[in-house]
Amino acid sequence: MIRDANLNDLPDILEIYNYAILHTTAVYDYKAHTIEERIEWYEKKIQEGYPIIVVEENSKVIGFATFGSFRPWPAFKYTIEHSIYVHEKHSNKGIGTTLLKEIIRICEEREFETMVAGIDDSNDKSIRMHEKLGFKHSGRINKAGYKFGKWLDLVFYQLELKGPNNPTEN
Repeated sequence: MIRDANLNDLPDILEIYNYAILHTTAVYDYKAHTIEERIEWYEKKIQEGYPIIVVEENSKVIGFATFGSFRPWPAFKYTIEHSIYVHEKHSNKGIGTTLLKEIIRICEEREFETMVAGIDDSNDKSIRMHEKLGFKHSGRINKAGYKFGKWLDLVFYQLELKGPNNPTEN
């Protein structure tokens, strides 16, 4: 079941995110986050009008997705960058694809023009999932991060959306 996240989901979301921090290169961070940091993140997303959606199974969140501004300057207002995380015990079940399709639907509805994905170059599953849904490779930053004793390359993928009917500069 896909639905909007609520405050009660934050412990499950935190567990998923912290696993990604501590055991993968999906997040270029070193230290696990606290529940207070997740609450602050959640409140900021809600305040800025960005969705946080979850997949729930047996009353437990097993995946979540969100998006936010790609860059803080006004001319980027039609471009967003998204994030998708799935509990490690539920990977390879299509949950990430389901979440990404829903995020794309929401972005189309809100008339965004471009969706960006920043993906660690070693994350073949994520790259394949994005390509399957029409994302195109749009750039690479070699040695963008350093984690687990090695340099990490960051690749960017983008999806062109329908965009706004009447784009403005204000």
